[in-house]
Amino acid sequence: MYSMTGYGKAEYNQDGIVLTVEIKTVNNRNFDFNCKMPRSFIAFEDLARKTVAKYVNRGRIDFFVNFSDTREKPVNLDVNLEKALAYYNASALISEKLGISNDMSVSSIMKLPEVVTDNSISDYTEFEEIFKQTIENACEKLNEMRLIEGEKLVADMLSRMDTIYSLREKITNRAPLVSAEHKQKLEERIKEALGDVKYDEARLLSEVAFFTDKVNIDEELTRLGSHVNQFKEIIKTPNAGKKLDFLMQEFNRETNTICSKSNDLQVTSFALSLKNEIEKVREQVQNLE
Repeated sequence: MYSMTGYGKAEYNQDGIVLTVEIKTVNNRNFDFNCKMPRSFIAFEDLARKTVAKYVNRGRIDFFVNFSDTREKPVNLDVNLEKALAYYNASALISEKLGISNDMSVSSIMKLPEVVTDNSISDYTEFEEIFKQTIENACEKLNEMRLIEGEKLVADMLSRMDTIYSLREKITNRAPLVSAEHKQKLEERIKEALGDVKYDEARLLSEVAFFTDKVNIDEELTRLGSHVNQFKEIIKTPNAGKKLDFLMQEFNRETNTICSKSNDLQVTSFALSLKNEIEKVREQVQNLE
């Protein structure tokens, strides 16, 4: 089981070519790929996306590429004279209108965007295989980290599932006593109010039966136990994050119903502890792929 949070980095450094790929992932409901790479590598963006998608099913992926080529090669610089002239004319106009000296020089013009461009390398297809291999290496390191993090999350969630089941058992043991205690309290109040006057016991039993039906949570407890078993089975399967996220909604639904039906301080206390554990598991499930 993989966590959606991780980081991987790989570098190719040979014969004057340095290519670095970094991948950072965080949780997201879908596959959200965000790519930042040199303009010369834009043609490889689809390759990068498809390669990463083989290793990551969902999450927000921030993908970074750095590249440098220090090989000895002929330098081919293109000069855009029209762009340079436009910059110069603009500086002259600003100088005239504002009454300040024009300090525009050749070196400053050369530094302006699109005036001088390096076309020494125009075809980057020779780096395609190197690029793909470097991405795969970064993804493997990313998944090593995501697997370690995922295993920690799974271990913690399974431990919390045991706590949830234990709380469910406490509620199961306490629930039958609630009606009996309610009947006893009702009898005591009637006797206190009526004294020795005989009361309608059938009416009393009817009230107790109505109360028992109103606070009955057998179905909710049964489903809660079933959800725990389902959780332990689903978490063994790959890419189970979305299924578990849906299942946690069912956990919440059953627990909310128990709280709403509860007419007992102990049951309410156990149910609130249940909600707390379920919320912690839900937060962690959202980090699973």
